[in-house]
Amino acid sequence: MQFKPLADRVLVKPLEEAETLKGGIIIPDTAKEKPMQGEIVEIGPGRISDEGKLVEMSIKKGDRVLYGKYSGTEVTVESDDMLIMRESDIFAIIVNS
Repeated sequence: MQFKPLADRVLVKPLEEAETLKGGIIIPDTAKEKPMQGEIVEIGPGRISDEGKLVEMSIKKGDRVLYGKYSGTEVTVESDDMLIMRESDIFAIIVNS
């Protein structure tokens, strides 16, 4: 099935949170509930500004992102649980250095 978000919406595949950090510290359940990570699967074309111009997205397919626990709407696409949310609901892009 083809799935293309509209305007400034993105389709995100949630990634499982790791329970232990590199240093061996275990993250309590209450701390894991807040921010969440996911991978961008599809993006919309962008939003239209007040002047009528297209404002392109600052993220792209394949980016790993950080978003809030209650961000977006849960949808099922080809039996996979995904989230659809606005670009403004994304807090950060995770960059591996």
